[in-house]
Amino acid sequence: MKRESRNKCSSKPSRREFLASSGKAVAASALAGVGLPWVHAAEDNTIRLALIGCGGRGTGAVADAFGSSSGPVKLVAMADLFHYKLDGAIKALSGKYADRLDVPPERRFLGFDGYQNAIHCLRPGDVAILGTHAAFRATHLEYAVEKGVNVFMEKSFAPDPGGVKRILQAGETAEKKNLKIGTGLMCRHSSARQALIQKIRDGVTGEIQLIRAYRMDSGARLNPWKGGENELLWQIRNPYFFFWVSTGRFIDYMIHQIDECCWIKDAWPVAAHGLGGRAPNSTDCSQNFDTYSIEYTFPDGAKALVSGRFMPKCHDDFATFVHGAKCAAQFSGNVHAPTVQIYRDQRIANEHIVWRPQKETVSPYQAEWNALLAAIRNDRPHNEAKRSARANLAAIMGRAAVHSGKIITWEAAMVSGFQFCPNVAGLTVDSPAPVRADAQGRYPVPIPGAWSEI
Repeated sequence: MKRESRNKCSSKPSRREFLASSGKAVAASALAGVGLPWVHAAEDNTIRLALIGCGGRGTGAVADAFGSSSGPVKLVAMADLFHYKLDGAIKALSGKYADRLDVPPERRFLGFDGYQNAIHCLRPGDVAILGTHAAFRATHLEYAVEKGVNVFMEKSFAPDPGGVKRILQAGETAEKKNLKIGTGLMCRHSSARQALIQKIRDGVTGEIQLIRAYRMDSGARLNPWKGGENELLWQIRNPYFFFWVSTGRFIDYMIHQIDECCWIKDAWPVAAHGLGGRAPNSTDCSQNFDTYSIEYTFPDGAKALVSGRFMPKCHDDFATFVHGAKCAAQFSGNVHAPTVQIYRDQRIANEHIVWRPQKETVSPYQAEWNALLAAIRNDRPHNEAKRSARANLAAIMGRAAVHSGKIITWEAAMVSGFQFCPNVAGLTVDSPAPVRADAQGRYPVPIPGAWSEI
């Protein structure tokens, strides 16, 4: 069973690629049960951070928090399953931000219950950064809200509808407690995209009839599981190959663009229909498909086509396009670049561009943190949990449509309680892995017509 921690603590590139870590895992908490003293908050308006999940995204989020000009911010606690990730995050941050790190060894926590210890280091008004993978997001969010601290949580937010329900409920509780929640769907904070959204709302493009979103690259493959180490921890260290850990490759990669589609339409899809599959003679031992193509239908009948292909030696693409009754536009570019422009008609070519927004002066990654910290300091409402959880659910609909070979409705997704790993909150280093490799070291792959995840 998961140990309930009672510890208390003292005072309080691109972001997605900020930290590349490697090494061996240490998953037993070296400090479990160690009582740490509470030190009263300093009277300097400092917002303290606890980083839970010390990979590249979490570490990048700390850097963005440090980049805010709203007032002093300090990192006071860290938690991760793996020692090498925690050490890597300290190393990555200590050069430029050494004066804002206050994380002595006694406030560096290892193990599945480390998030509790880290959150206990915060006071009201501080921020827990939830940077682990989606499997653990709801558990960590619920605990942070229970303890009365603000939250920044990275995407993805839940691997399944059951997790989405928990995020929605925790978000509602946070709102009642006047807690602030920021989320990692940074494109919503892009000034260039906001300008195009206003043009769309003003009718410049005409009624939106079609949206096309693509993410196509060479992808990655998982080697066979050969045993000889803890299978649960091995899966967590290889998260994008397993649905229960991270939502799988498709959602983790494309949730931003699915959220963009919903933002453009100012609506959630009523249905998703899709297809996909594996490359011929694939040696990938993961659960992922290599191709995903989803047709979303919105309440007014408009469509969004979202396509992912993760195969080498093929055409690569990473962009979102909008087609209105009057003209087309580009909404997003390579690696979420603010490539935003309106064309004179439906032809997507530079010679037909008739409008571009002002160049962004603040990165969306930075802007989302500026908004969160300003809301905390000025006690303004700021809760992105509901919107982000629903974007995650829209992504789950699409994945489920492809994996099951069926049309998945928003209504069915909203009422579903399906979970890949119902006992995720109770996992320990001794728990069996939620999915197990077969004799060839391969993991179960969805079979359309037989598979269900809604």
